Amino acid sequence: MKSFFIGNLEVKLPVIQGGMGVGVSLSGLASAVANEGGIGVISCAGLGLIHKGHGNFIKNSIWGLKEELRLAREKTKGIIGVNIMVALSNFADMARTAIAEKADIIFAGAGLPLDLPSYKTADSKTKLVPIVSSARAARIICEKWYNNYSYLPDAIVVEGPKAGGHLGFKREQLDDEQYSLEQIIPEVIKTVASYKEIKTISVIAAGGISSGGDMYRFIELGASAVQMGTIFVTTDECDASTAFKQVYLTAQKDDLTIINSPVGMPGRAIKGEFLKRVAEGLEVPKNCPVHCIKTCDYTKSPYCIMKALFNAAKGDMKKGYAFAGINAHLAQKISSVKEVVCKLKEEFAIAEKVALSAIVLSHG
Repeated sequence: MKSFFIGNLEVKLPVIQGGMGVGVSLSGLASAVANEGGIGVISCAGLGLIHKGHGNFIKNSIWGLKEELRLAREKTKGIIGVNIMVALSNFADMARTAIAEKADIIFAGAGLPLDLPSYKTADSKTKLVPIVSSARAARIICEKWYNNYSYLPDAIVVEGPKAGGHLGFKREQLDDEQYSLEQIIPEVIKTVASYKEIKTISVIAAGGISSGGDMYRFIELGASAVQMGTIFVTTDECDASTAFKQVYLTAQKDDLTIINSPVGMPGRAIKGEFLKRVAEGLEVPKNCPVHCIKTCDYTKSPYCIMKALFNAAKGDMKKGYAFAGINAHLAQKISSVKEVVCKLKEEFAIAEKVALSAIVLSHG
């Protein structure tokens, strides 16, 4: 495995831990991944519910992000990023706070972060990395950022249809090979190559990547690194409760399902009692306590997504559910982050060896 660069930041292990809200990837998981040489990522979604007592949801969120970054810095000297959903109503506050607190990287998805560079300050060293699902989205962001701010992304995460959580695809596109990650990665690489005289933009593959063999395949396709979320849920260091992790360990392949999220996007989750009640129309939000998502209208929503994900991360699976990538059913036990990374390295080395053997044989 080779290191790669995001701007002037050298990442020793080409693995970004995906940001998982609400309360699944905080300082505990992020610092553990950073200590292995990868990029650890704190999710901003729901920080205002996790860190209460500092005023309203907005103030709680700002304080919570500062606190999680401080805790992560106590545990690691590695690279710590922050994941901010563009759909969050407090997106601007979270972006400004991440930059002021000198987070190494902002990853922004669940919408196009067209104004993200506007939050940079003169002395800011925070790298800006949008998350996209198509070459078209990558091109739009590059054009807007360059024309409006004379700035280009420091890297781009390309999230395919096999990811967990919110998906940037229509339902009918999820199983269409035309929209597979294998198809999109080369297209995005071609898009960013047109800017190579100005800036080198690393492309990171994400969505359904669950082994060192998968990593090898996408790096061979031209990606600089991979983003992985689901594989880190069943680790000791993951910030979610044991009950939440247990849902992954007992999940079967056909337990993974596509839901309509109140955010207005399809999402991949693990079936359970709560989602069954939602399907039966038995979960109805009485009010909107925090208006956390710009696109969410609680009068038309079947439930409050922030509360549901918060409840699940705490372990109350009767009042929530777990988002997960398509290969969540492969999880077999709780491991340490170090063990997960060691296994990825071993699998990567095997895949590399097999590929080299095949080349030797073909040259006979």
